[in-house]
Amino acid sequence: MTEKKNHMTLSTLLKSEAGILKIIKVGEFAEGALIKKGKKVAYFDLGQLGTGVVYGIEYLNGSEIIKALKVGDKISAKVVDTENEDGYVELSLTEAGRQKLWAEIKDIRDKNEPIVVKITGANSGGLMTEVAGMKAFLPVSQLSNDHYPRVTDGNKDRILEELKKMVGMDLKVKIINNNQNLNKLIVSEREIADQGVKELLNKYKVGDVIDGIISGVADFGAFIKFADQPAIEGLIHISEIDHRLIENPKEVLKINDAVKAKIVEIKEGRVSLSLKALKANPWDTISEKFKESQETMGTISRFNPFGAFVALEHDIQGLIHVSEFGGVEEMKKAIELGKQYRFRIESMKPAEKRIILKLVK
Repeated sequence: MTEKKNHMTLSTLLKSEAGILKIIKVGEFAEGALIKKGKKVAYFDLGQLGTGVVYGIEYLNGSEIIKALKVGDKISAKVVDTENEDGYVELSLTEAGRQKLWAEIKDIRDKNEPIVVKITGANSGGLMTEVAGMKAFLPVSQLSNDHYPRVTDGNKDRILEELKKMVGMDLKVKIINNNQNLNKLIVSEREIADQGVKELLNKYKVGDVIDGIISGVADFGAFIKFADQPAIEGLIHISEIDHRLIENPKEVLKINDAVKAKIVEIKEGRVSLSLKALKANPWDTISEKFKESQETMGTISRFNPFGAFVALEHDIQGLIHVSEFGGVEEMKKAIELGKQYRFRIESMKPAEKRIILKLVK
């Protein structure tokens, strides 16, 4: 009892010292050095936090860990009570092993060195693996270009099929997020691949025109490998393929197509390119080709809930609004995809790349 009172007095004195005591919450972790082991109780020096104690069920749960400790040994413990009736900070050692793993993971990330992991599972968002015995996740977006699933329609089931093929593989990755509080451990394969690409990209700058080979086509754009540096693979976003509206890149680009493209952005080892930047913009000279109130022939190219797109001469697209027909069904009865009709130009807005049309009956 005297020993217990002495510990309590020390704790009380520490807590009254000019408010230097740090504040800690239940559930957070504190590092302490073993002061003394008693019968089913252990005391730890928590510095400014005071004295910590492990007893009762927490002592039983952590008995193997406590047996291995010597006076002065430090360990991280979880706070279960910031101040019990005796003035101690109550601790739990049941997650001490897990704390050690997180400390090891932090050390790995701080070294910023690649590690090799084995892929243990997959879902449509990425791959599952482990680092130092801790579960980790490798998102699809963090895969290297070589392993990125080239699913053209973005179908999640097909993406999952491609990812499942990688289960059992060893990949070289880096830790990019280790959040212990959220129990989140994220790794990246692309981070390693990008290091070499960054060095290669030093010889290029925005505005350069490169020769490339289309290496993949997706619903959001196309991948292109540099002809003189195949290790560099950039992206042509769907909006950078042409001045006209492209709904499906597969309609205009195919794998192994040879193209020239202009570099529009280089950022963090990633390069964005444009095909349309090398093409004359037909909207710049639209006023020379069309006038308001002019009648012209056009072909229905696509329906949308708000109207129909019409392919005009000179690679220009116009729009006839659904309100001209009363509704979508009425519109589809009045005009057919692929058929040609006569239209009158109601308005032209070159800056917005828009021509509004009316059907001439």
